[in-house]
Amino acid sequence: MSKNKVIVSVSAAVGLALLAADAGAGGVTYRDGDKYMKLGGRIQLQYRLENPDNGKSTDSLFFRRLRPFIEGSLHPDWKGKFQWDMGKAINSNEIAIKDAYMEYSGFNNTKIKLGNYVFPFSREFVTSSKYQQFVERAFVGDHTYGTPDRNLGIHASGHNDGKKVTWAASFSSASIDPGNSKLDFDSPVNRDTDFNEGWMLGGRVDFHPFGALKFSQGDFKREQKATIGVAAFTWNNDGDNNVSPGKDVAAVTGFEISGAYRNRGFSTDLEYNRFDSELEDGTVTSGLYKNGQTTLENWMVKGGYMAVPGKLELVLGYQGQDADGYATRWTRLSGGLNWFVRQHDVKYQFIYRRSSGRNGVKGDDGAEIFAQAQYVF
Repeated sequence: MSKNKVIVSVSAAVGLALLAADAGAGGVTYRDGDKYMKLGGRIQLQYRLENPDNGKSTDSLFFRRLRPFIEGSLHPDWKGKFQWDMGKAINSNEIAIKDAYMEYSGFNNTKIKLGNYVFPFSREFVTSSKYQQFVERAFVGDHTYGTPDRNLGIHASGHNDGKKVTWAASFSSASIDPGNSKLDFDSPVNRDTDFNEGWMLGGRVDFHPFGALKFSQGDFKREQKATIGVAAFTWNNDGDNNVSPGKDVAAVTGFEISGAYRNRGFSTDLEYNRFDSELEDGTVTSGLYKNGQTTLENWMVKGGYMAVPGKLELVLGYQGQDADGYATRWTRLSGGLNWFVRQHDVKYQFIYRRSSGRNGVKGDDGAEIFAQAQYVF
């Protein structure tokens, strides 16, 4: 994006805020009866140190996310939202489109979205980055390793009258960045020229025995809440853009079982994912794959305790990954703390992560340190 375009965008956002007739919490900047406009966003400034056991350490300071959004409605039961990210400026791709959809909520207990939105697979991924206990998501929520990204299509979600059962389903266009060392889903609205194209169908169901538990980590309310969820999807290459021989992905199926528990300041999240993937070339043995096929498994358990209720949380987690082409399991042990100034709206995070068998290679071990400051408005 050019400097002038950035100035115009920021000026427009500031102007909306200054002209607000009903400014208040949650980013609402203008309201007139059923009509409203909401302006908000998140800023995440991150420091990362990588220190492999056999190699040179590197560090960097960068904006992990610079993600403003605009949401609004002119008619009852209808709204629109678009959100973009300027924290991943890579070559000519200086803006990544995130949420971009129109929504209808006139049905009983059901919402329908048309556009680019979160695919309903992996509790870890569906939980927003601003509500995460760790600075970076675990394997089970990482779109680089099998979990679908935001996708372009039709998305439905809802719940029963008591909200003890929630559900979501999507049919969408989804892209994969081809490569044998990863299974990297990407949104088709931010596609590169080599992305494999295809169609994806999937959904999830979650049961909440003590009342609805939101997709958010940590226990601020100190109330007993629990959930267990299952999800599945299937993706198939439509053959439109297979330009990477030996790396193009033909088909993927995924399965998830996950759960979470909150009570008295304690929180626990668990998840297991399994992906079965096939390459277009069935002779390839490389990275994740053996003879053009792999079963990729990811698992995670993470927990936290509010040592100072609502202010200071101690966190600990273990995650792992295995694939047919790996010589050994890739595991990570993480620990750290979160300091909440204004819950998740203003928080500081510090995480130490120890990895063993990175990318399935024996002896490829190392440590990482993450520090992140977050402001949400």
